[in-house]
Amino acid sequence: MFSIDLTSRVPIYEQIHDKIIALIINGTLSENDQLPSVRSLAKSTGVNPNTVAKAYQELERSGIIYSVPGRGSFIAKKDSSAFQKAVLSDFDQAVTEALQNGLSPVDLKCRIDKIDNDLRR
Repeated sequence: MFSIDLTSRVPIYEQIHDKIIALIINGTLSENDQLPSVRSLAKSTGVNPNTVAKAYQELERSGIIYSVPGRGSFIAKKDSSAFQKAVLSDFDQAVTEALQNGLSPVDLKCRIDKIDNDLRR
């Protein structure tokens, strides 16, 4: 499904959390799609099942996924507030990194305007 950066300062459960949200945002995962089981994802990424379980718990607490006992975890209906919060968190992090690396607020606004224009076409 995806890989984990074991050298990153971002905790592994947050990486899993963020990557699942990214897969939802880019359309790879849709409403009611089933996520891999905790054990399956832990095995494929080489991390502890408790770490995957923590990521799933955070996603469920945020309303991003829901679980059905005995069946697994699934992508929830897009609740605009939960997804907006997740997207804006990622956006804030990207803007902070861009500003710290020398881009100006004007550069960022131009970039946002370009993306907005491209999406409207």
